[in-house]
Amino acid sequence: MNPPVSTPILQFGTSRFLQAHADLFISQALAKGEALGKVTVVQTTASADSAQRVQALASGAGYPVRIQGTEGGRTVNEEYWSSSIATALNAGRDWSQLRQAIVKDVEVVISNTGDKGYVLDAADSADRLAANAPAPVSFPAKLLVLLHDRWLLNPRGALSLFPCELVTRNGDVLRDLIIRLATEWRIEPAFIHYLRDTCRWANSLVDRIVSQPIQPVGAVAEPYAIWAIERQDGLRLPCTHPCIVVTDQLDQYEQFKLYMLNLGHSWLAERWRVDGRPAQETVYQAMADSALRQSLEALWEEEVLPVFAAKGELAQARDYLASVRDRFLNPFLQHRIADIAQNHEEKKRRRFLPVVEQGGKIPGLLQSRLKQALAT
Repeated sequence: MNPPVSTPILQFGTSRFLQAHADLFISQALAKGEALGKVTVVQTTASADSAQRVQALASGAGYPVRIQGTEGGRTVNEEYWSSSIATALNAGRDWSQLRQAIVKDVEVVISNTGDKGYVLDAADSADRLAANAPAPVSFPAKLLVLLHDRWLLNPRGALSLFPCELVTRNGDVLRDLIIRLATEWRIEPAFIHYLRDTCRWANSLVDRIVSQPIQPVGAVAEPYAIWAIERQDGLRLPCTHPCIVVTDQLDQYEQFKLYMLNLGHSWLAERWRVDGRPAQETVYQAMADSALRQSLEALWEEEVLPVFAAKGELAQARDYLASVRDRFLNPFLQHRIADIAQNHEEKKRRRFLPVVEQGGKIPGLLQSRLKQALAT
């Protein structure tokens, strides 16, 4: 049986990305006395891989993170031991423990639930609020029940929530989704007020290429990492760390990442699928194909950079693009395009098609090559 949950940070998601990103940051901050405390990780899906990670993480023994690549002109090949995770739970099996923990111990909630993490499930209803009810199916419904438990016993007990899903203004989106679900479940207005005005929902952007798992738990990642968090009053950070940036300019971080790094990945994934390229091809190998690289460079140069030039951000955009190019050319990372191509259609629909269909959220953005390659 798992020990009682007594950590100030609750994390939904067991991915290797979080292991090498937020969890590693917290571990490094703990060593300096600059973190709230340790993390309880929650498996929210029925994935067999997630179940194996939960079993490995549950002991709290920690795991390795191997950082490989180039940074500032020097080669980086280092290994760190991450010890921020105290224990790991399964949401279905350990639901009562989670409901007890949320009312007294937790101060920060982190999530990275994948491309379909915000999808609701018809099986979830207000009946899930009952004391002995099983865990809801969807992540938003799970979070709603936990927040309602918190409010019932601690109506002024604010939480800071950090959704890390790649959704523009992810904090606002998750907050509004939870409020809509609470309204549909006919939960009292005072609870809606708590969600809207007491809890703090952080809009943030995460960025680090984490290319491989280490078994049974751990990860291989590049040196580059950032967690850009939009500034707001009352927000409590899980830790302080050089890779965590609190900013008033989150939109710029998001646009640079989406239209240079994520677009580059989606472009390579589309060509990999349509052209029947090698099953095990990596980003590094794809970039060695001169014709493929030329098409990607033309996309960036002819359709992306002019947009940022019109916004007066050309110098910053070129600097960011140079870092993306270096990351794509990292020979250490076995970043398989097959992995990038998972949920490819969903990524195109959510990330890029609105830009094409609406004539560009940024005027004139990506109206020819992107439309031809990603919207057909």
